[in-house]
Amino acid sequence: MRSLIILCVASATIAVPIAAQNEAALRAAFEGKLVSVKVAMPGTSRGIDVFPEQQTQVNWRQVADRIKEDGTSLKIGDQVMITKVVVKKDSHIEFQLGGGGFGTFGDFAGTSRVSADVESESTREKDLKKQIKEAPGPTRRKELERELNNVRSARERENDKARAEAAQANAALEVNLRAKREQSGSRFNIRYKEGIPVAALTPEGLMTTLAQYVDFSASGSKVATAQAVVPPSTNATAPGGAGGLAQMKKGLSVKEVEDLLGPADTAGEQKEGSVTVMKRSYTKDGMKVSTSFVSGVLVDFVITPK
Repeated sequence: MRSLIILCVASATIAVPIAAQNEAALRAAFEGKLVSVKVAMPGTSRGIDVFPEQQTQVNWRQVADRIKEDGTSLKIGDQVMITKVVVKKDSHIEFQLGGGGFGTFGDFAGTSRVSADVESESTREKDLKKQIKEAPGPTRRKELERELNNVRSARERENDKARAEAAQANAALEVNLRAKREQSGSRFNIRYKEGIPVAALTPEGLMTTLAQYVDFSASGSKVATAQAVVPPSTNATAPGGAGGLAQMKKGLSVKEVEDLLGPADTAGEQKEGSVTVMKRSYTKDGMKVSTSFVSGVLVDFVITPK
């Protein structure tokens, strides 16, 4: 038992510097380098979650929801700096681009919504109500009622003005927040269920994992010369690899798809849970391409013989 305890302590002592060295190597290889993104990325620090061990590595519907909620900070083909690479214990790797996305420390400073400063019933209104009840006759009662209506109307006008000013301030705040999200970059969160494999903690391994989503050729580093092997995908490669079919990939917009394939043969919508999915089919080079879009973003496609 004593030997086992000593072995565990020794292993833990060694593991910390190894993890630190792996992160240091990734930071040295990537941070400050330029890359181009192959997919649209949401303007939030939630970014895009990638699960390399799963058959479907990215939940594109989730990405579409985040883009709809937080806007697009990085568009397909955008060149951006790798600003941070972080290894999070034994669960995932953060690959941050252009600042890592809105939502990091300090981003919410000065973003609190403005509340309208409205007045409730005034003391004068309460006094007038009491006087109306105790008025000696109808003439005096009507005079007091007119005064009460004037006082109440004046208060409501001020309240309406305060609400309008708050609404205007909040509208300007939303515009500023949207612009800030679009300028804050995004990130890939590369997640593993059973701990991060050793190979994934190397520059080459990280490039291989992200090769479907990031073009490293603009980085100007030795890492960019590594041969990143992209796992084959039944949806990502078109039979024959001809024309626009070979350039099809998830994350494209409707316009980008139709620039590649031409006008749709059929178009429709269907509800899947709380999500509205736009279905379109195309014909290209003798092949039929069936597509699914969520919030205008391509989340799935199948290419079959016509």
